[in-house]
Amino acid sequence: MRLVIVESPTKAKTIAKFLGKKYIVKSSYGHVRDLPTKEMSIDIKNEFTPQYVIPPKAQERVSELKKLAAKSEKIILATDEDREGEAISWHLAEALGLTETKSFERIAFHEITPKAIEKALTNPRPIDSNLVDAQQARRILDRLVGYELSPFLWKKIRRGLSAGRVQSVALRLIVEREKEIERFRSEKFFAITVKLKTGGQRDVFDSNLIEMNGGKVEKILTLKLFAGDYKIKKTVIDSPEKAAAIVSDLQRAWFKVKNITEKETLRYPSPPFTTSTLQQAAIGNLGFSAKFTMSVAQKIYEKGYITYMRTDSLNLSLESMLSAQKTIARIFGKNYALPDPKFYKTKSRGAQEAHEAIRPAYPDKTPDDLAAQLDPSEQKLYSLIWKRMIASQMQPAIFDSVKLEIDAASKQNYLLQANGSTVKFDGYLKVYPARNATPARNDVATSGEHSIAGGNGKTNSENLLPKMKIGEKLDLVETLANPKETSAPPRYNEATLVKIMEENGIGRPSTYAPTISTILERKYVDKNEEKRLYPLEIGILVNDLLVAHFPEIVDIKFTANIEIDFDEIAEGKRKWVPVIRDFYKPFHKNLTVKTREVKKEDFQEKLDRACPDCGGDLIMKFGRFGKFIACANYPNCKHTEKTDAEKKVDEEHKGEICEICGAPMMVKRGKFGTFLGCSNYPECKGIKKIEKKTGLKCPRCQIGDIVERKSKRGRLFYGCNAYPQCDFALWSKPTGEKCPKCGSLMVLAAKGAAKCSSKECETVSKK
Repeated sequence: MRLVIVESPTKAKTIAKFLGKKYIVKSSYGHVRDLPTKEMSIDIKNEFTPQYVIPPKAQERVSELKKLAAKSEKIILATDEDREGEAISWHLAEALGLTETKSFERIAFHEITPKAIEKALTNPRPIDSNLVDAQQARRILDRLVGYELSPFLWKKIRRGLSAGRVQSVALRLIVEREKEIERFRSEKFFAITVKLKTGGQRDVFDSNLIEMNGGKVEKILTLKLFAGDYKIKKTVIDSPEKAAAIVSDLQRAWFKVKNITEKETLRYPSPPFTTSTLQQAAIGNLGFSAKFTMSVAQKIYEKGYITYMRTDSLNLSLESMLSAQKTIARIFGKNYALPDPKFYKTKSRGAQEAHEAIRPAYPDKTPDDLAAQLDPSEQKLYSLIWKRMIASQMQPAIFDSVKLEIDAASKQNYLLQANGSTVKFDGYLKVYPARNATPARNDVATSGEHSIAGGNGKTNSENLLPKMKIGEKLDLVETLANPKETSAPPRYNEATLVKIMEENGIGRPSTYAPTISTILERKYVDKNEEKRLYPLEIGILVNDLLVAHFPEIVDIKFTANIEIDFDEIAEGKRKWVPVIRDFYKPFHKNLTVKTREVKKEDFQEKLDRACPDCGGDLIMKFGRFGKFIACANYPNCKHTEKTDAEKKVDEEHKGEICEICGAPMMVKRGKFGTFLGCSNYPECKGIKKIEKKTGLKCPRCQIGDIVERKSKRGRLFYGCNAYPQCDFALWSKPTGEKCPKCGSLMVLAAKGAAKCSSKECETVSKK
């Protein structure tokens, strides 16, 4: 018998299908050894030696694997091919005593297919100690930071807080952006649009004022932000009086075509997915969080339908590209397929070129082909991955583009411009329709990816222009002065936070999702109704303390350089102990100094009131469930009070009665927020949710109110509080207005716009 050990039961089940009766495939259920949860367990004086243990939940599993290993003629460790997977194999070898008593083989593959498994079995290798060291270095360094810096936060702010090498930088990005938004002062300006038509024709098109008396009307402002430049476009027309004068003058002007530029332009597909771009696309197109995206991708991988999902490589195997080529020709036609496979070059430093991008394991299997094998979330994500990879091997889309320059003259001379384009050949848009290229780093209003809804390949046009000749006179239809104002840098959403972290080298593919999940779970940040991340008060306080006293921990370049150190350990260029030592010595020295210098009082807000019990100062403190008022003489005086915000909530729910015993309900706090609890507790344990009302009646039942709610996965939605009698619900926040076309509620959309909540209606109102 030959024993094959992998990490997950799903992966074991899939691999077992490909192997014969000579093999038995078992799962380790993840790590079988780790650092203990309640002790640091790192011998700092002895070269930072870690003291691993077998967790209680893994002990029975290890015993079972030991018995199977003793009976097996060959043991094969087949965990994932990345650093984490290599470390799991090493821990398995150590925990099962394989290094001392029995020989074993290590195999790796990036897709779970019969061919890949067979190839791996015929090409075993030793455990890569460099990859193990890189994983171990990250684990030890993060343990040192967490176990030494977190207690500092407990002493200076409150218990239960945590700090981490990567999470603290992610938090700082969000806090700095919030401060940049608060500092921003918008400027009003006007954009001039002129509607024109050709003589005798009904075709009306829009043109925009770009020059006046030879000078450019538009200018670009550049703001220097914490994480890069933010560019703002505005015009020099900064008052209603200037705008009105220009409109009046243009209404008397004559218009003539000055120049026509026609050219054929190509739009190329995006490369296949990496971990970062998959998360960005899934967040924007499917509404998945980064954590949920990786969880679903893991399941699809373990079922054998996609390649490994933690990668920063853009490589595709030649075999997969040839398979995609055949699939494209079969489904869409030969004119959509490239004559030769298209290779993409990975730009990021330290990318694993031997690995592949995230792609379907079998490109010929369409999402419909796997409908019976995948649950709804898995099929949606597989569809995204399949379309992206197939599109990457398709012909570019071809557009006929026209740029029109128009002279206008009255008291002043003006230059107008109109742009238009039509799709001549849809190419890759047939499978992956795209409204826009991947947005700039600061654009948080979109997903970080383009929409792929639809897919019927219909051609479209953008501001289709009528045929004209140079020198042709045009007729004025209307002149509009559109009031606008510059917008503050937008908050990050999960997609753009992942993008900015990747661009700055903060973390690696395996850390993006858990980092965001951590700062959300710690209640350092939260999401608003537009799914944008904003810092909570405790998050701002923690960040400000770290910035003031531990600047290297929250420094982008410093954190990125450590990631480079880990990469070099993985490549065998550096040893892990000196890397840890170079970080730890100055960090620990500074921590010792700051523990003595920084006072808890520095982070407590004093109130202008005395304690009614002892006369001491009343201060605002942070507890497990939020802020509260307490006496500064604690523990000698244990007086506490509710904040004004809590008292307001109490007042709003005054008079509510427990449905179980009839006693008055009281506003209480728990780890999930405020709720109403029976005043007879613990005799009566009646509780009730505090619903945040929108002020709108349910349009379906006309009885209940629309309130904020959260799904089982924590996603915010808006539903009728008469549920289950009425199941009306919306994913987006209703604006309070009704659609002028169908009467359904309008809901918030991207960039402050509103759209109809009905799926059958496409009404959109701009901000």
